[in-house]
Amino acid sequence: MKKTGLYIAIGAIVFIGIVVFSTLGLRKHRVEVCMEFNGRTNCRTASGETPERAKSAAIQNACALIASGVGDSIACQNRPPVSLKNLD
Repeated sequence: MKKTGLYIAIGAIVFIGIVVFSTLGLRKHRVEVCMEFNGRTNCRTASGETPERAKSAAIQNACALIASGVGDSIACQNRPPVSLKNLD
């Protein structure tokens, strides 16, 4: 019975280690993007595995708060950022 508990504890520690390692691995690149759409401006920071993924996530997050509806969100995301800062 004691061996089963030990195996469960080891398995849980390994699982937690894998989750933490994989989560921290995604934070290799961090950027801050400011977007402007219909007279409104919003800045957001995002992290990603690559600089392009981080930029894309930041643009999507910024546009989500200043655009309304799917069409506006797409139009906002297709605009170039007002500013882009690498925070690495």
